[in-house]
Amino acid sequence: MTMFETDERAQNLRNEILLRHISSVMTDSERAVLFGLQATNRMRENSKIISPENLKCGHHNWIGEGAVLDASGGLEIGNYVCVGLYSLIWTHTSYLQNKYEEVCISSEHIIRKPTKIGDRVFIGGHSVVYHGITIGDDAIIMPMSVVHEDVPTGATVSGAPIGKFKKLESRVKELEKQYADLYKMYLRQQDKPY
Repeated sequence: MTMFETDERAQNLRNEILLRHISSVMTDSERAVLFGLQATNRMRENSKIISPENLKCGHHNWIGEGAVLDASGGLEIGNYVCVGLYSLIWTHTSYLQNKYEEVCISSEHIIRKPTKIGDRVFIGGHSVVYHGITIGDDAIIMPMSVVHEDVPTGATVSGAPIGKFKKLESRVKELEKQYADLYKMYLRQQDKPY
């Protein structure tokens, strides 16, 4: 029995770990080239590209320290894009693995969808972009934001996806008022005081 796993996945992981160690002594542009990006791009320390063979990346982009670019489902990044430090750009979700008890066993229920980021997009640090999202040209994603739906060209996104909850809360209040009004009408018809 050997101390190390010898399957293809383990060997690929070892190669990736070695690449990361080597990259720690490189400049940002050298690191970008090492990870298959154009020399005009900059890639800070500890940033990671998952499945780089599925990444299509333009020129003059900056990828911040600790950022994770998941290209397993297909990731396209335009030109002059800034991905802030510790931001997470996803093209897959694996929540179904938990549901079907497949964690570390199978990848059958991993959902992969391509994510696309247009030109001149700013993604502030510590932001999260969900899988299958398209961010239009010139969009601004403020720091610490969660992008869970497509972002139109030139739009600004800020914060977590509470917008849907606010709409839902507003609708619930509207329905409660309608119910109260109907109940008052019912009581009047019954000739009972409210």
